[in-house]
Amino acid sequence: MTSYKITVEPLGREIDCRDDQSILDACLRNGVWLPHSCTHGTCATCKAEVLDGDVDHGESSSFALMDFERDEGKLLPCCARPLSDVTIEADIDVDEDFRMHPVQDYTATVVSLEDIAKETKRLVIELDREMEFNAGQYLKFQIPGTGADRTYSIANPPTQRRLLEFHIRRTVGGVASDGWIFRTLAVGDPVAVSGPYGRFVLRVGDDRPAVLVAGGTGLAPIKSMIRHGLENDAYSGHLTLYQGARTQEWLYDVEEFQRLEKEHPNRFSYRPCLSEEIAEGFGRGLVTEVIEAENETLHGHAGYICGPPPMVDAALKTLMGKRLFPRDIYREDFFNEADKAAGGVRSPLIKR
Repeated sequence: MTSYKITVEPLGREIDCRDDQSILDACLRNGVWLPHSCTHGTCATCKAEVLDGDVDHGESSSFALMDFERDEGKLLPCCARPLSDVTIEADIDVDEDFRMHPVQDYTATVVSLEDIAKETKRLVIELDREMEFNAGQYLKFQIPGTGADRTYSIANPPTQRRLLEFHIRRTVGGVASDGWIFRTLAVGDPVAVSGPYGRFVLRVGDDRPAVLVAGGTGLAPIKSMIRHGLENDAYSGHLTLYQGARTQEWLYDVEEFQRLEKEHPNRFSYRPCLSEEIAEGFGRGLVTEVIEAENETLHGHAGYICGPPPMVDAALKTLMGKRLFPRDIYREDFFNEADKAAGGVRSPLIKR
């Protein structure tokens, strides 16, 4: 095994990276922040430029990193591995509200695994030691016997550093969900994880009212943000959650958010929405339609969106139509392997 020097500009930082390790992984483990989202070569968030040296592009999607971009010296650090000493230049912006926590490996034990909605489970694991993270970040899970990994967002607030909650939707034929978590994973099983990853986090220094839009298990990081903001006084602005699903059988944690709304009436509002069912107390229609009908303008707000790519795109257009600028909107797309195969590149205008 060979290690090479990676120089990250414009920071001028040098780190060591093994030839079997992605450049992004080496940076994050050494406390050097690079923009990233999917970590699997799908979203193009981490795209950077090779100033010197050679890399193996690995599994970088041809949609996220096109052939002409490779020829021009671009790379996706989440997939690229060094073939020599390498100098890269990344688009690194400094966010004073974001605290960098270096990525580490952990051994965890499954504490509980329960059905919470149709094709959806709540997984709770206990780490072998405490982990610091920001509300909204995620972990990588190593899938036993496959050499593959999958990412899942943490649903609990960062003050809960050892017992972590995750929401997992079954993907038919999925190696992780269908083939492992929904099939053989059991309480007491060991799980290898690493993290924290991601920059889709609650901006704790912000005092604007915020609209949070969640679809499916995109609720997980949103839940972490809401609980952190309310329970730990980490966010001073009013929080409004729009949670979308087709029918009530796909919706979960409704009672918990209703409880939070009662406990924090001046700080939190909850609006569950159903697109294919009419029920008392629920918004009728797509979550974007309910937002459109209930808000004349969202000027002066912050927006947080997480869920399947089509929902995220629709919510993005809705929030922008209500006078939110791209700089006001933070989002995370939940990609699966089908999304990766089809190409999942998203607009670079939106912070992730």
